[in-house]
Amino acid sequence: MGIFNKFSFIFLVIFLSLSANAEVQRHRFIIQATKVKRLCKTHNTITVNGMFPGPTLEIKNGDTLEVQVVNKARYNVTIHWHGVRQMRTGWADGPEFVTQCPIRPGGSYTYRFTVQGQEGTLWWHAHSSWLRATVYGALIIRPREGKSYPFPKPKRETPILLGEWWDANPIDVVREATRTGAAPNVSDAYTINAQPGDLYKCSSKGTTVVPIDSGETNLLRVINAALNQPLFLKVANHKLTVVGADASYTKPFTTSVLMLGPGQTTDVLIRGDQPPSRYYMAARAYQSAQNAPFDNTTTTAILEYKSASCAAKKCNAPTPIMPSLPAYNDTNTVTAFSQSFRSLEKAEVPTDIDESLFFTIGLGLNNCPPNFRKRRCQGPNGTRFTASMNNISFVLPRNFSLLQAHQQGIPGVFTADFPANPPLKFDYTGNVSRSLFQPVPGTKLYKLKYGSRVQIVLQDTSIVTPENHPIHLHGYDFYIIAQGFGNFDPKKDTSKFNLVDPPMRNTVGVPVNGWAVIRFVADNPGVWIMHCHLDVHINWGLAMAFLVENGVGELQTIQLPPPDLPIC
Repeated sequence: MGIFNKFSFIFLVIFLSLSANAEVQRHRFIIQATKVKRLCKTHNTITVNGMFPGPTLEIKNGDTLEVQVVNKARYNVTIHWHGVRQMRTGWADGPEFVTQCPIRPGGSYTYRFTVQGQEGTLWWHAHSSWLRATVYGALIIRPREGKSYPFPKPKRETPILLGEWWDANPIDVVREATRTGAAPNVSDAYTINAQPGDLYKCSSKGTTVVPIDSGETNLLRVINAALNQPLFLKVANHKLTVVGADASYTKPFTTSVLMLGPGQTTDVLIRGDQPPSRYYMAARAYQSAQNAPFDNTTTTAILEYKSASCAAKKCNAPTPIMPSLPAYNDTNTVTAFSQSFRSLEKAEVPTDIDESLFFTIGLGLNNCPPNFRKRRCQGPNGTRFTASMNNISFVLPRNFSLLQAHQQGIPGVFTADFPANPPLKFDYTGNVSRSLFQPVPGTKLYKLKYGSRVQIVLQDTSIVTPENHPIHLHGYDFYIIAQGFGNFDPKKDTSKFNLVDPPMRNTVGVPVNGWAVIRFVADNPGVWIMHCHLDVHINWGLAMAFLVENGVGELQTIQLPPPDLPIC
């Protein structure tokens, strides 16, 4: 056997052994209006298969998913598989007008992709207008056959999906804000597994109950599916041990409080080590934008010990014990929590950087266009809210998706001149001149060569107001090598870089009035949007997209579009 054939044979054996236990899992998602009653009122709510939240998908590392999405609702829809790497399968990523045109009412599309090298908790959600408010569910990735968790096997596992509920049609809420140029109405409740809990009107009957028994160690898979709000989460009298985040394992650390930005997931172990009773699990807002209105309510679920459960109808169950939650503006607790994350093992952080990028992120105000009536400019001082990265407010195309335009060479849809640095240097977190409040609209992409090693400094600005922004990059995981406050200073802040065991994430909370530095290798060809996961901000243009070129050969080239890809 020649040396080439020998290596080919070895590769084939490894490939077959890895794929032997891999499965193809097929699902059907029917997007439809379903009557859902919350806060005493019934709404025609957009759901998947009539379920709210939608179905939990459970797969193994290495499995392939085929999900046929049938749109029986009256709105366009797409589904994004949040955090799935989508290696060469960008057509299945899901953001509307980025990797696909929307699935029109009456249409369908099958998402096909393989999940490789990821384990833990991810999730899926609509990526079209504000349908994500109710169209979401958990995506659980277990180890391959014969492999185990890097922590003791939990007795049971429970997905905990934090959400936001409007006592209105969320699509109407965002349409009204788009019409007036003002900030959209804040939500009326937060939810745990789609239930607001005991502290809201007409809600206690449906309160989510999370079971536990004395001596058990259970795994909670926490997902922040809220539309616009980072959230604190605590369980009364119980410590939580963090073991994973965004489908990557972490060095375990113990905490009494979690904080997740929208889009983030955190896997935690909880021990049944308290007197058998009922304990509230509670979540409320972390609100970093000063003077901005927010939903200042608290959602609850009940952690219930088996011996304290109320199976009998005539049972006077004890009132659950309430945890003390951090103040809504407790940035110190957020900082301490986010800086506790470390990769489980030594990380392969790219060190020789090919692309060193600096992106400012923040809000803005557009002057009222001369042809607009006053009622269409209800932002501060008769303006319209906007947002930008590097002073470019991202505009999605309407006739083609960006990936389609790139792959088919369609001119005039985008330009590849997104700036690598802010067009103007200024005191990003100080008093910013009003002349910088109005960004330039554009559909600009940044081109990356296949395999290039990328570092991005994400810098918050105090334009309008500083804020903690959860920034999500599609198609990639990245290492968060440093975070800090004030303006990033390469002379002194590079000494803070963790190149040994930084956490790997797909969504980073850029600190309020601060910065974060991320690194990744551009080894996945396609068009990948990077945006703020506060949906109000992506509507205003707080986004950009990378165009990662094909490399050499089939394995470094994006697959051809599937025949059922929706057309615009």
